Amino acid sequence: MTSTPASGTGSRPARATRRAGTGRLAAALLSPTLLVLGLVIAYPVVAALRLSFQVSHDSIDPHTGFNVTTSTFGLGNYATVFSGDRLLRPWWNTTSFALASVTLEVFIGVAMALVMHRAFQGRALVRAAVLVPWAIPTAMSGLLWKWIFNSQGIANDLLGTQVLWSRDGFPAWLSIVVADTWKTAPFIGLLVLAGLQVIPGELYEAAKVDGASPWRAFWKITLPLVRPALVVAVLFRLLDVLRMFDLPYVLVGPHKDSVETLSMVAFDEMTNLRFGTAAAYAIVLFCYVAVVALAFVRLFGADLIGRGTRSER
Repeated sequence: MTSTPASGTGSRPARATRRAGTGRLAAALLSPTLLVLGLVIAYPVVAALRLSFQVSHDSIDPHTGFNVTTSTFGLGNYATVFSGDRLLRPWWNTTSFALASVTLEVFIGVAMALVMHRAFQGRALVRAAVLVPWAIPTAMSGLLWKWIFNSQGIANDLLGTQVLWSRDGFPAWLSIVVADTWKTAPFIGLLVLAGLQVIPGELYEAAKVDGASPWRAFWKITLPLVRPALVVAVLFRLLDVLRMFDLPYVLVGPHKDSVETLSMVAFDEMTNLRFGTAAAYAIVLFCYVAVVALAFVRLFGADLIGRGTRSER
């Protein structure tokens, strides 16, 4: 009498074969995307990192009398970056823009989402109007606010005073924060609105039956359930503000100590043909943005890779 193997034991090689075939298919389908990401992202980062260690030296050729540029590899560019206030001041401007703008955008964006979520006549028109500032290109938005903050613009007319907003100082810094908040608060409002629309209405009805006030329902129901969408929106805005360049460059102008960001410093170094130093500033900014993103994800738990949707086995 012969014994037959268990069905589970006999099917293991077949399952392993199917799993290996699925893995090869997934790798084949993802390879074009990975190739494009490598060409668009990985190669420029590696090239900039290599260029940041390339130190240029100018000298006179004794035989021809011409200026000769030679390159060596070292930390000279980073020594230039970290010496003096050429790094600290733009770093503080970049960080202060991020803190002030994102904080205001969160409050205004959440308020916009709550208004757009309510049922009233003309809600579709209000939603479309709210999204108009976000749809305007940043350079055009900078020109618009440059006219508003002109010495004879509407901002001074409303305030009843004469403020030189484009002059270096706190008014210039404030104009950047106002313009950036006006443009990108609808972005946060849009993502928060998407989170509000998946909250069951039965939760609010139960809270109303239990006698909860609207303010308590907001803190106990709305805010916890909309938190994942809000965290992702804030993370995207932080990464966007930390690399800010076009808005202060168009609205106030370059070489202003109160609004010059790290991106503007790197651009200024590049236009003056100091490519190694410009690459060093870009790498420092890249590392700063990466550290902020990692700290934010660790602190607030932004579910960016879908771990929360993985099924337990």
